[in-house]
Amino acid sequence: MNYLVLLRHGQSQWNLENRFTGFHDADLSPAGIEEAKNSGKLLKEAGISFDQVFTSTLMRANKTARLSLEQAGQGDLIDTMIAHDDLRERDYGDLVGLNKDETRAKYGDEQVHIWRRSYDVPPPGGECLKDVVENRVRPYYEAHIKDMVMAQGKNVLFATHGNTIRAMLIILGVETPESINEAEIPTGVPLVFEFENGEIKARYFLD
Repeated sequence: MNYLVLLRHGQSQWNLENRFTGFHDADLSPAGIEEAKNSGKLLKEAGISFDQVFTSTLMRANKTARLSLEQAGQGDLIDTMIAHDDLRERDYGDLVGLNKDETRAKYGDEQVHIWRRSYDVPPPGGECLKDVVENRVRPYYEAHIKDMVMAQGKNVLFATHGNTIRAMLIILGVETPESINEAEIPTGVPLVFEFENGEIKARYFLD
């Protein structure tokens, strides 16, 4: 049995302010710092130790990874943690920095819902989820992570962002472009996949 753990970063300052964040390098809020630390405690209680950690180049994700590893008693992995631009959050383009409620008032609920949740309709100047899956996360996963998890049986922590994790759920085949909107990814809560001989045997959140 080996594990792939998907961890969305703790609450960021812009999550707190209800802003579209995307590629903006927002820091964790005080609550987000506590969420990140708690995720490490949950991993320690579950007895899950890692061979490799992947994260995004954005502060809120790699800071979450560091805090989580320290609390899990695996701080020695911080120096070998791999961060890459391909694992960043979805680019919200012209919406970055805008308050979500104000954006709905300006463009209408239906249009904003389409931009946020449609699989293949991007916001102005940004990416849709399909772009994140096919242009960034799938190629990176297949080149750098898949063999490690599926063939080598290693335990991997993937500490990134909500839409990066949604992309992974599609890539792993547990969600589809049609079902992905139903998948809620809470901040700072580890989502564990148990593998046996390269097959997913269980999927659950630690709480």
